Amino acid sequence: MVDPTTTGDAPRPPAAQEHEPPAPVLELDAITKSFGSNEVLKGVTLTLRPGRVTALLGANGAGKSTLIKVLSGVYPDHGGEVRVDGEAVAMESPSHAARHGIQTVHQRIDENIVPGLTVAENLVFEEVVRGEVPKVSSLRRLMPRARQIAATLDLDWPDAVLTKDVFELGIADSQLLLLARALVQRPKVLVLDEPTSTLSASEVDRLFALVRRLCGDGVAVLYVTHRLSEVAELADDLVVLRDGRIRASQERPFDMEAVVRSMLGEGLATQHDLVEQRGSTTAITLHGVRLLRRSDPVDLELRYGEVTGVVGLIGAGKSEMARGIFGADRLRAGTMTLDGEPYAPRHTSEAVRAGVYLVPEDRSAEAMLPGWSLTWTATLPFLRSVSRWSFLQRGKERSVGRTVLEDFGVVATDPDQPVDALSGGNQQKVVVGRWMHAGPRVLLLDEPFRGVDIGARGDISRRAREQAAAGACVVVFSSDVEEIREIADRILVMVEGHLRLDAYTSTVDNDAIVTSMSEVA
Repeated sequence: MVDPTTTGDAPRPPAAQEHEPPAPVLELDAITKSFGSNEVLKGVTLTLRPGRVTALLGANGAGKSTLIKVLSGVYPDHGGEVRVDGEAVAMESPSHAARHGIQTVHQRIDENIVPGLTVAENLVFEEVVRGEVPKVSSLRRLMPRARQIAATLDLDWPDAVLTKDVFELGIADSQLLLLARALVQRPKVLVLDEPTSTLSASEVDRLFALVRRLCGDGVAVLYVTHRLSEVAELADDLVVLRDGRIRASQERPFDMEAVVRSMLGEGLATQHDLVEQRGSTTAITLHGVRLLRRSDPVDLELRYGEVTGVVGLIGAGKSEMARGIFGADRLRAGTMTLDGEPYAPRHTSEAVRAGVYLVPEDRSAEAMLPGWSLTWTATLPFLRSVSRWSFLQRGKERSVGRTVLEDFGVVATDPDQPVDALSGGNQQKVVVGRWMHAGPRVLLLDEPFRGVDIGARGDISRRAREQAAAGACVVVFSSDVEEIREIADRILVMVEGHLRLDAYTSTVDNDAIVTSMSEVA
């Protein structure tokens, strides 16, 4: 067996002969999972073979996270059957999955480390849970084993690092900690959920080399990613999950255009029926802006009087662009201008004062407060406009709430109804409406149609185009080509932080969009 702690890049193991495929180490047969009436997984069948990397791809909401949690024992109440080495097993808990040789490194790091414990204690945590290490043990006695586990990934952490609180680690080091903890168990199946999202280029190279060595040792790897370049470099097989079903599977060499089409669906719009608007005056410029850790700088002009649609798969850098312009996150590099003047908001409040507004991707977490009324939600960013001498004017406040309700056709009993009691589409209308009511210079809409019905989608599209016609710069960020074609005058395609296409919608067809989206960065 190959020792995963050895160094050096091992060559990719040769694929098994077609007439002698290795026996599956893991089989998922017709897996279903529902939350109430919402069926998330609809009969997923998947086979993992030893020594091979299988990439799992899918857009947001495809069911990837739910499938991983079924596999890792987080969701034991599912339909269908899980087989390990040909025998049916019930994954009743994560520890039960681990006993069957399935180790998962989840994307959400904070859900997998234990606050208040040291780095060393987190490294040996699973062995403590299994009773292999005494539950009551001094940190000094744990240190030798912690050093051994860290060495799995050549993590040369001194004792000063091992003895500090785990929350003092950076995100990348926390990810490596979890990976080392999983690998030391010598799993049969290793599930990696977006493992490179926080890693530097050198750390990614180290991870890939380790994955290849593990494959040489007979480990089956399920690699969940949104980066097509990583799939092209690392994977032997790939499957595409969409709407809770496996929609496509391929073996290397991969047809990336077909992969992207499978992820997006076949119902792409075939024509653009809008009267195209073309702006001539620049609103926002980006100079040398780097959106992702490992992407090249982007130069871009966004114009008044048109709707610009930025389309790309998960992780393309769309939200990073939106949040950087709004001041919610700092740009990694580069500068911006607004109307030709330097623009570098240190806080979202500075962007709002400049007339730059953002409807974020996650409205529940970032745009609403539980229990707040429609009126309060609609006026929250603009309290000065409904106040006098620092006192709220209730009449003005309710007037704004009622105007948003009426202008956007929000279905609600009255402006005082709690916004979280509304349907998803009506919540989104309130969030979008409050910014449009204020008359934006620049309006950024990040996935504005997610979780809304077709009626709300049409209302938001119409009003966004009206804002552009009135002179605003409107930018819509989406992973759905059809949505972008329905609303945008100009289309930008982002791939892993790189700008791959910049064209007016009437001059580009779906094939060109999909081709540019499937280019490997």
